[in-house]
Amino acid sequence: MTRTVYVNGEYLPETEAKVSIFDRGFLFADGVYEVTSVLDGKLIDFEGHAKRLTRSLNELDMPHPVTMDELLEIHRELVKLNEIEEGLVYLQITRGADADRDFVFPSADVPATVVLFTQNKPGLADNPAAQKGIKVISIDDQRWGRRDIKTVQLLYPSMGKMMAKAQGCDDAWLVEDGYVTEGTSNNAYIVTQEGTIVTRQLSNDILHGITRAAVLRFAKEAQIKVEERPFTIEEAQNAKEAFFTSASAFVMPVVEVDGKAVGDGKVGDMVPRIREIYLEEMRKAAV
Repeated sequence: MTRTVYVNGEYLPETEAKVSIFDRGFLFADGVYEVTSVLDGKLIDFEGHAKRLTRSLNELDMPHPVTMDELLEIHRELVKLNEIEEGLVYLQITRGADADRDFVFPSADVPATVVLFTQNKPGLADNPAAQKGIKVISIDDQRWGRRDIKTVQLLYPSMGKMMAKAQGCDDAWLVEDGYVTEGTSNNAYIVTQEGTIVTRQLSNDILHGITRAAVLRFAKEAQIKVEERPFTIEEAQNAKEAFFTSASAFVMPVVEVDGKAVGDGKVGDMVPRIREIYLEEMRKAAV
C-alpha cells in the first residue's frame, strides 16, 4: 500500500510529495522534528511532543505554522489513512524555501514547510531486543552545543550508529569531558548496585527526552531512587543494570558497554519492570 503523507496542508501519496530544492531544511538543516509512537492505533504522549516542538521552534525563532490542535488532527488522520496500529508518526517543520540559497533567514512572509509521514512497525512494543538487551560503544561527542533543540542536524548521530554497527554493536553512547551525555538517538541511564537510577541532568548538553520525563516520573512513583547527574563509561560498565529511553524504543536494556558486560551481561530485573510500567501507563493515556 502506498503511504499517504502530509505536505503543507495536503494529504498526498508519498510518490507525489515534493518540497523545494531551496528548502532550508535541505540546505542548512534549518528545521526541527518530532517522532510520536503509535500503539493500538493511538498516539503515545502527544502532548509532551507538542510542547517540546513549541520549545524547539521558539529557541530557533521559527514560525508556528499550525496549532497544536491542528497537528493532533493531522497525526490522527495519517494514522487512520495508513491503518497504523503500531508504528511512528514523523513530523518535520523547516524555515521554508526562499527564492535562492542564502545564509540569512528569509523574510517573515516565507511560509514554513510542514511534512508528516507514518512508519508502520508491527511488534513495536514487543521488540525482541528488549528481551536480550543491546550492546553499545562509546564515542566522542562532536555535535553542536544546543542538543536540547530537536533539530534535523543528525549526521554525527548517524555516523555514531554506523561506528557501532562496524564493531558489531547496536548503538553508541556519546562522551564529553569524560562523561556520557546521551545515546545517538536516546537518553542514557545506569542502575547502581544500590538500585538507584542515574541519568544526566537536563541542560543544553542533551535532548530533553519526552520518554525520559515519563520514565523518571513513573520511577519516582514506584519509590525508585533517581539521581540526575553525569556518569562515566566506567560507572556504566560496573553498574547493576543500564538502559536507554526513546520515543521509538521506549525503555531498552543495555547489557554491554565497550565490550564489557553490564552486571552479568543479561537483562536484569529493574529495567523490564520500568518498561512494563511505562507501556501500561502510556497506553492508558494515549490519544
